[in-house]
Parts: sequence; C-alpha cells; structure tokens
Amino acid sequence: MQIIDTEDGSHSILSEKFGVTYHSKHGAIQESMHVFIEAGLRVRMREAQALAVLGIGFGTGLNAFLTCLEADKQQVKIDYTAVEAYPLSTEIIHQLNYTAKLKGADRDNFFDKIHHADWENRAAIHPYFSIEKNKMRFEEIDVKNAFDVVFFDAFAPNSQPELWETPMFQKMYDALRLDGILTTYCAKGVVKRTLKSVGFQIESIPGPPGKREMTRATR
Repeated sequence: MQIIDTEDGSHSILSEKFGVTYHSKHGAIQESMHVFIEAGLRVRMREAQALAVLGIGFGTGLNAFLTCLEADKQQVKIDYTAVEAYPLSTEIIHQLNYTAKLKGADRDNFFDKIHHADWENRAAIHPYFSIEKNKMRFEEIDVKNAFDVVFFDAFAPNSQPELWETPMFQKMYDALRLDGILTTYCAKGVVKRTLKSVGFQIESIPGPPGKREMTRATR
C-alpha cells in the first residue's frame, strides 16, 4: 500500500493488489463529500430522525468518518454498517491526514474511535453515530430491508467486475428499505442498466471534481 496526495490535499491509498486508488486523484475528501454525503446521505436525511447506512466497503474509513461528522452536525441518529474484505493496517491508518484537513472537525477523536472499534461488534462512537465493521467479502452480504442508504464504493468495474454485476446489485436492492438510496461514483452505461434491471430508479447527476456524472439509484 502506498499513500498518495490528491488534488484537494487529502490522502488516498494506491492498492498494489488491484492497481487502483481508494479515492479520486482530484480530491479524496471532495469526492466522498459529493458522492456519498451530499448526493446520498443528506437526500435521505431530510425529515429523518434515524438512518441505517451500509458502506461498501470501509477502506480508509473516510466515508464513515464524514457520516459521523454529519450525524453530529444534523443531530440525526445513524447506525453505520461497513463491509471490508481487506482492512488496512494500523500503520497506514495513522498516517492519513483527514482530521488535519478537516480542521478541528474531529474534536472528539471520531476518526480514531472508528478505526479502534472492534470488528464484528457495534460500537457507539457518538450519541448520534454507531458503527459495526464486518470483515467479509461483499458477495457474502445477505440482508433484507435493513438500510436507508448504501454507499457503493467498490473498486472500479475494470478492477473488480464481479462487484458491478446483477447478483451484487440484487443484494443491494434487497438490502434497502422502500425509498432507500444507493449512490456511487460510477456512471458507466452498463452499470446503470444493471441497476435498472434489478428494480432501481436511476438518476444521472453531476459528479465530483474530475467526473462529469455519477449515479444515484432509488428503490
């Protein structure tokens, strides 16, 4: 694993196993905020008092961290479930600069608490945020009507094509409650057609810096 700087100054990681980065080179924090918080979480958060979020996968923990900050800000209770087959080492995690770049947002050490939480057990990080991290392959997910939002943040289709095919998206559709939202940075036509084929309503919306479009899918 190699830590790299992205254009907004925040870190990402280059996966030697898959030959791709965990976040956009145009800005890790910018991408996560745009794709998952603004286009997904905040949309479903309107008038909600509690939400359940599924993160595919956990990676650097940035999506979970930003969700925790949003729960704190909006005072909406969020139960976050993360799935990750290849957890990063503590050594790598301690070098990431997200708390420094967000300038005081992590006043209560939320980022550290999220990473230090035991795997396979739900941990209360904040009065409005809890997390359960599961070490498992995405294909092993088997839940029904359990989540309001899915952050679909798997590596790109050319790296892990099996994660962007019908069986996986059927699992995501089944995992969501009615009116639940799935967001992803990917805007490929074949991905949108596959999402639609399992029952999702598809929106092509403006993407984060460096991408013209992204995808929001609603059950």
